Amino acid sequence: MRFLLGLALCTANLVFATDIVRPKYAIDLSNPFSTDSVTAYAGDHGAVHAYIDAEVEAHTTALQRWMRQRSISALNVGVRDMAEMVRGDFEALGFAEAELVETPGHPGVWGYYDAGAEKTLMVYMMYDVQPVDPEDWRSPPFEARMVDTPQGRAIMARGATNQKGPQRAFLNAVEAILAVDGELPVNLMITAEGEEELGSPNYPEIVDRYEARLKQADGVIFPMSGQDTEGQTSLILGVKGIVYWELEARGGAWGGPVAAEIHGSYKAITDSPVLRLVQAISTLVSEDGNTIEVPGYYDDVRPPTAEEQSLIAGYVEKANLGTMRELLGIERWIDGMDGADVLHDLIYTPTMNIDGIWAGYTGEGVKTILPHMATAKMDSRLPVGIDPDDALAKIRAHLDAHGFPDVAMNVLAAYPASQTSVDTDLARSAIAVYKRYGATPIVNPRAAGSAPFHEFTERLGLPMIPFGLGHGRGAHAPNEVYVIDSAGKVAGLAEIEKAYADLLYAFAAD
Repeated sequence: MRFLLGLALCTANLVFATDIVRPKYAIDLSNPFSTDSVTAYAGDHGAVHAYIDAEVEAHTTALQRWMRQRSISALNVGVRDMAEMVRGDFEALGFAEAELVETPGHPGVWGYYDAGAEKTLMVYMMYDVQPVDPEDWRSPPFEARMVDTPQGRAIMARGATNQKGPQRAFLNAVEAILAVDGELPVNLMITAEGEEELGSPNYPEIVDRYEARLKQADGVIFPMSGQDTEGQTSLILGVKGIVYWELEARGGAWGGPVAAEIHGSYKAITDSPVLRLVQAISTLVSEDGNTIEVPGYYDDVRPPTAEEQSLIAGYVEKANLGTMRELLGIERWIDGMDGADVLHDLIYTPTMNIDGIWAGYTGEGVKTILPHMATAKMDSRLPVGIDPDDALAKIRAHLDAHGFPDVAMNVLAAYPASQTSVDTDLARSAIAVYKRYGATPIVNPRAAGSAPFHEFTERLGLPMIPFGLGHGRGAHAPNEVYVIDSAGKVAGLAEIEKAYADLLYAFAAD
């Protein structure tokens, strides 16, 4: 009786949110966006294209050189050496300014090429990569060997597509223009960071140093591989924001062993920090794990604009979302959703995700212990409208209200979403170049992933888009590849580089 009464009194003081539902907005599909009003780029740069064709072998070697240099930011393996390689390549291309930018973490790299042009293009780059488990790879992840894929011969390496391959391919295109024309059609400002895979905690400091100059740019691109396995190209106009944190439960005044693990038999009289962490996390979401039950978490999501609804309508009309599911190895989406619902939730639904969780003994055999601590890494992707600091405050308040003030929360990264309009010179130039190569893009208002693009769109007030032909896959996973010699449906390296060169010309003329 005392137990039941205590439980009733305890639960009466908790804040439950059983009526919370994921955001759902009506999407008008009657006015799908079309690229018909954008004419394919037709500038004649045959000499530059011929140079790229002649140098494709050397250019492939340049990509492999970047991929063979380890730059695992989470482990601080080879990071500064990679930064020096990037800086050295800027210098070799003739950049008047090519320098490391020291931060409290890994260094950034700044490059500036003054072509005396009317327009300036900023390029965002990241030179760090995710950790690897070599045993999971068909080919050693830092040897950058050529392998066969259904899309053609490809380089397999960590960083192949995310993002060393596309970025060095862009610099190859810059090299080609300079070799043929002696000058670029636009001025270039490049800011490269070595902490993107850590959530870009110090990238704002790189922007701080050059902010006044960066505001004079006319747009920003992020080199990437933009084609799926069938050659379909997507133009992404935005990204979600992110908050990334660790939760840690330790034994203390509430219960559980404090200083070290103890014999598992003492669970009969001792609380478990591992179970406490699991219970704390379970309060954050619904029973199926798909609805965030933190009060007010969904309140500030900005509903779809008219432009976004038009873009979604056009995307759903042309995209094969089943292909996406197959590439990810997923048999069924949440609630069996399909079509526009998939895109809606990717764009407008905040997430609550466990990236990793660990405690105690996980080796072979038996070790019966009661661990004194448990840790989980978590992230939440934030649509436009949600302030990262507010989201974190709500999570903390929720845990406290549910009786878990002792579960520590260590914030590792936080930044908001970003958005660019399709009705900008940069976006229109990109569409025109894609159309030249028969790769008319599907325009996606916002990707489900995150990157610090708000530094450009919000802080600097610049349009920003990822851009690039080519196909790569396996980012953050084993057997990452970037196609070099196409089997027909996707662009190979030479065509990728020609498109980068054409974008510089098209943007200069627009």
